[in-house]
Amino acid sequence: MYHGAELVGWQFSHQTDERTVSMADTGILPQHQGRGLYTRLLPQVLDAFQAAGYTLVTSHHRATNNRVIIPKLRAGFLLQGLNAYEGGLNVALTLSLDATYRDAMHVRSGFRQAHGETARRLGVRARPATTTAAPPSMPLPMDAESGVDLGGGYTLHRVPEATYRIVYAQLESAVYDTVSFDWKRPAPYPLPEAPAYTWLVAHGGQVVGWHASRQRDRRTAYMSNTGFLPAHRGQGLYTRLLPVILSFLREQRYDLIRSQHHLTNSAVIVPKLRAGFRIQGLDVGEHGVMTELVYSFDDAYRGYMDVRSGLERPTGEVARRLGLNPDHE
Repeated sequence: MYHGAELVGWQFSHQTDERTVSMADTGILPQHQGRGLYTRLLPQVLDAFQAAGYTLVTSHHRATNNRVIIPKLRAGFLLQGLNAYEGGLNVALTLSLDATYRDAMHVRSGFRQAHGETARRLGVRARPATTTAAPPSMPLPMDAESGVDLGGGYTLHRVPEATYRIVYAQLESAVYDTVSFDWKRPAPYPLPEAPAYTWLVAHGGQVVGWHASRQRDRRTAYMSNTGFLPAHRGQGLYTRLLPVILSFLREQRYDLIRSQHHLTNSAVIVPKLRAGFRIQGLDVGEHGVMTELVYSFDDAYRGYMDVRSGLERPTGEVARRLGLNPDHE
């Protein structure tokens, strides 16, 4: 990559098997970073791969390197795993240039049901097609608190947990196409007693979504569930909701916020990463293959996550809190 006659960066890729190419290394000189150059580079490189006949593109990046991970996810790459090795903690990303394979990645993560050609290629029985019924109309409950303006006519209202659960039960099937394990019997124990925080999202006086968080441990809150009716997605609503929820949880004096999302649910993962969350784990559970994201209100802990992933060296306050000698005082 050149800026005028000046060499400012590079991109190196290589074939790894009969259908896959790996984006092994990209570098941009510091003075040319932060200008969207990587975002503009990606389509040029991906077009070359498609023209060459590849169907899969893979890459690995430090787990906290959001400056690279976000453009990759926005370009269509999907999270596919974590790898710890001598260089640090890396995330594995994969882009499929085959639409059916891309849909299969969603099925494997549990994010979507298997239908049509995807089900056939996976060798599973597709769920019978059903007529999509309009979701029930639900007026904002009377016990909802005054709303916070989210823009575009949307408002966010705190409600009692019992009210949230009633709404969730009625609208869940209209919001999710995910696949969870069927335990065949009720859970034997209730959730541990812990503070819970629940909201409803309204538009025109009607409920169109929700958010729920709860205490996870003595310094951590867990963002357990967010959902919007399909007609209200793709409008930046989740991006506008996040700072309101984070501000509230900070006022409750939590140090860390955690959340889990289907590995291929980039529509939620990207806004979270842009808000400052970091990829910190992978879990295979009853809801599928999930990635764990962590947000810290403590600057030093954010630096600590970068150190643990191998993205940064321990210096200053981070090194002191880790009991190491900082490189620079």
